Amino acid sequence: SLFDGVTMSGWVGETNGYEAADGVLSSRPGKKLGGKIFTQKEYGDFVLRLEFKLTPGANNGIALRCPLTGKPHGKGFESQILDNSAARYQKLKPAQYHGSLYKLIAAKRGFLKPVGEWNRQEVMMQGDHICITLNGTVILEDRNLARFKRPTKGHLGFLGHGSKVSFRNIEIKELSDRVPGG
Repeated sequence: SLFDGVTMSGWVGETNGYEAADGVLSSRPGKKLGGKIFTQKEYGDFVLRLEFKLTPGANNGIALRCPLTGKPHGKGFESQILDNSAARYQKLKPAQYHGSLYKLIAAKRGFLKPVGEWNRQEVMMQGDHICITLNGTVILEDRNLARFKRPTKGHLGFLGHGSKVSFRNIEIKELSDRVPGG
């Protein structure tokens, strides 16, 4: 588990923009709240599983293999956590919707549960391979991450943008360096 359900232990960054209570980690809404939090530890190859619940118009992200400084989507990878149904997001580019690697690779749409319900997401990264599964459906898969020239190891985290998003059952399994079939 990456989250003990009660405290911000194991997380660094703008931890005052998040609250931990009753097994749920939530970004606090407000212009100067939310923000970026990261695991203290770095990860390379892993399977990350979590549940999240959106509020109307919510926007957050999952930092993947990121450094602690700079823009996560430019220095590592960011997978969008977004209320695709919000009117204000209807004119985004395809790689800006939920599950997409922000501005890099578009995810399939139409698999989010309604706002206010818990969604289950899994992110597998191993070598140059990424697979993102939302509520049992693979919404993004790519086997050539090397073309983006990003780190193969880094911190995981949540990237709040001032809206409330709740997370629970945040679990990680580190994988060996050996890529299946390789």
